Amino acid sequence: MQNFNDMQKMNNANTGTTMRSFDAVTKGTQAIAFEIADYSKRSFEQGAKTMESLFGVRSLDKAIEVQSEYAKRAVEDYVAYATTLGELYANLAKEAFNPYEGVAGKMTSEK
Repeated sequence: MQNFNDMQKMNNANTGTTMRSFDAVTKGTQAIAFEIADYSKRSFEQGAKTMESLFGVRSLDKAIEVQSEYAKRAVEDYVAYATTLGELYANLAKEAFNPYEGVAGKMTSEK
């Protein structure tokens, strides 16, 4: 009977650990999805604004200036976006496996 109780406790602990991990994955995935949607929206708005500006230019020099400013902003925004996304993915992995650290420690100490 003691083995059954031990198995039941272990099962409950594993279920709790899995649920905490799943919760972390869900939150991390939501943060990533929000960041992707936000970047897409900003990128589209910047492109539309640049097109408006280009339609209003009267000289080739001004068109090159508008396009150059857009390209510079686009690269800066993309680098910031990629950095943020990388951090979000790293945090997702860390938070998803964090609940299992205690379980792994118990398993190695029991051997």
